[in-house]
Amino acid sequence: MASLRITIALASSYFVFAIMLNSVGTVILQAINSLDVSKTDASILEGFKDLSIAIMSFLVASFIPRIGYKIAMLCALLLVSALCLLVPSIAEFWVLKALFAAIGCSFAVVKISVYSIIGQLSDNANKHSSLLNTIEGVFMLGVLSGYWIFALFIDANNPQSNEWLNVYYMLAAIVLVTTFTVLTAPIKSPELHNQKQSQVDAFLDMLKLTYQPLVLIFVVSAFLYVLIEQGVGTWLPTFNNQVLKLPVDVSIQLASLFAAALALGRLVAGQVLRFISWFKMLLTCLITMGLLILLVLPLTHDVDGSQVKNIFDVPFAAYMLPLVGFFMAPIYPLLNSVMLSSLEKHKHAAMTGLIVVFSALGGTTGSIITGFVFDKFSGQHAFYLTLLPIVLLLVSVSAFKKATLVLENGLTRQAIKE
Repeated sequence: MASLRITIALASSYFVFAIMLNSVGTVILQAINSLDVSKTDASILEGFKDLSIAIMSFLVASFIPRIGYKIAMLCALLLVSALCLLVPSIAEFWVLKALFAAIGCSFAVVKISVYSIIGQLSDNANKHSSLLNTIEGVFMLGVLSGYWIFALFIDANNPQSNEWLNVYYMLAAIVLVTTFTVLTAPIKSPELHNQKQSQVDAFLDMLKLTYQPLVLIFVVSAFLYVLIEQGVGTWLPTFNNQVLKLPVDVSIQLASLFAAALALGRLVAGQVLRFISWFKMLLTCLITMGLLILLVLPLTHDVDGSQVKNIFDVPFAAYMLPLVGFFMAPIYPLLNSVMLSSLEKHKHAAMTGLIVVFSALGGTTGSIITGFVFDKFSGQHAFYLTLLPIVLLLVSVSAFKKATLVLENGLTRQAIKE
């Protein structure tokens, strides 16, 4: 029962941050429509989110175990709820920047805590992978819900209206409910590996992890994956609206299919991985992603959805692009699980800090590059560009596989000697 209550607290925290983190694409579209912001300027909103995640993770990953995961998560949730209550009354682009910076800092704390607590609840690699995929699946359900929650507050007949900002009152209430679930969950304080170790030494130990070949290859892979996911996910609502000419509310609702595909893909992957190796799955997913992009993007030329009234009337091509998310879905949690399972549990917080840092940098890079190419060329050009990091990810994943084999062989030899 205690484990279930903790899992619910972790899942609910991930759910609410999924809504807010991945609303950046919707907020970018609405900032362009209602706050008179250019695409290039709007793209930096991703930076306020992801760079704050990176900086916060870098600074506090080794410190969080010292103050306790529960206290850290409660502080993060309360900060976000306070900012959500301020946004509608100010209704300017700068306050959205402040909000996403706060969301980024808070999510860094929550993700490090969640990943570390999962390590406490799991006693083998299979359980760790199962629980992590479940939590990440809940995250994608939060992303899916977020598109529809925001769409409820957008007036399709008056896209320039600021009334959509009232959604943040509802989000503040959801965050406060989540805060209560964390407060009442029996989350244990972590056991420190070295009680006498200073904060500086703990920070240096986190940096030393990057000297390991397996970790270095992993962070490159995480960077490339998030570059792809955020590049597509953040700009998909704008692609639907400005390339496919769909109404704003339908564009946002349709983008939710991307989140749904990600959620479904992770749930299916959890079952398929019982029969095939993680490496074969990664290769299959990456190759299929590339083929889908090459096949689907040509179908989006000369599409005019301006007369569409609801999501059920959109052109066929508009349904196809979000399906890339189904094959994208297993990659990130699978890489994370393989990496964390190869480390001692007391290193999980520090490793998660590195995961969050490089994921955030990848997300910012992907969004800014996609936004720039979208603005200067076209939406099709911007999405074709994702083929380059897909090819690079194929190379890095292959190197990651070789590094895990080297580690496994080393551990086997050590066990034989002992």
